[in-house]
Amino acid sequence: MLSKTWIRSLVPVLILSLSPMLTMAQGVSVSVNIAPPELPVYDQPPIPGDGYLWTPGYWAWSDDTQDYYWVPGTWVEAPQPDYLWTPGYWAFANGAYLWNAGYWGPTVGFYGGVNYGFGYGGRGYEGGYWQGGHLFYNRAVVNVGSVHITNVYNKTVVNNVTVNRVSFNGGNGVRAQPTSAELAAGRDRHIEVTPAQRQHEQTARSNPQLRAAANHGNPPIAATPRAGNFSNPVPAQRAGAVNTPREAAPARAPAPAREAAPVRQPPPARQPPPAPAREPAPQPRQAPPPREAAPVEQRRQPEQTQQPRPAAPPKPQPRETPHPAEKPEHPDDHEHH
Repeated sequence: MLSKTWIRSLVPVLILSLSPMLTMAQGVSVSVNIAPPELPVYDQPPIPGDGYLWTPGYWAWSDDTQDYYWVPGTWVEAPQPDYLWTPGYWAFANGAYLWNAGYWGPTVGFYGGVNYGFGYGGRGYEGGYWQGGHLFYNRAVVNVGSVHITNVYNKTVVNNVTVNRVSFNGGNGVRAQPTSAELAAGRDRHIEVTPAQRQHEQTARSNPQLRAAANHGNPPIAATPRAGNFSNPVPAQRAGAVNTPREAAPARAPAPAREAAPVRQPPPARQPPPAPAREPAPQPRQAPPPREAAPVEQRRQPEQTQQPRPAAPPKPQPRETPHPAEKPEHPDDHEHH
């Protein structure tokens, strides 16, 4: 929740850093950190007579109740011929929601791209125009009713914006930037709200039923037949979503200081038991004389895995039968026959 002091101290700082969407004519009158509720759905009451212009309803902020309240849409007499109404709008900038007040002027300026309906589709006004000191009304968006008005026409309005009920510009709201013509309209001559409009807003502010916390975005008085006249109101048909403000959590009382727990003394270190007296160690034995090194065996060549086959023994040669030696012939034998 915001205090008045916080709001008043924040506004000058924010004004210096406003984006180009904030025109010269629309001064920032209030700043809060809670998004306004969505726009409710309601019917437009019939026009009370010639020379009236429709001013759409909007959510305003009350510092006293720290809550939004609904200012009903209503018919207002133009302060002078050739002047049209530029609605006010909420804009999100630098972490806060800034209200930019509406104004009267020769042309309709920037109102955040918010689709207020009944001719205010986000750009300009399609409900009528001035000509020769008289207003001409578009029956397609203006509820003429049974009032005798001769200056009427019928023109179908096609909105080139997303149709929704978002009530603010920037952040998670409507993404729209002012055109050069809308910026020029804001710099042109203009008139602030009329006394009837001011009284209308004050009457809405004093009605507890119009607070968002009470009606939950569904105001019982969504529109009136003319400014300040709440006798024959038009209720809302469908509520808009309400952003419930977060209540500041009550400060918790500091918990009583706990007594410091006594510091535990560490247990005395245990003394190791005395070691028993050891018997004198036996005299070390004389090391035996070193042995002579064994002769190094010649390492065998690795045996072949497959022994070579022994050569076949030679076949025995057949023995020749010895023939008896022939006796040599004796020459004497040939002589004695």
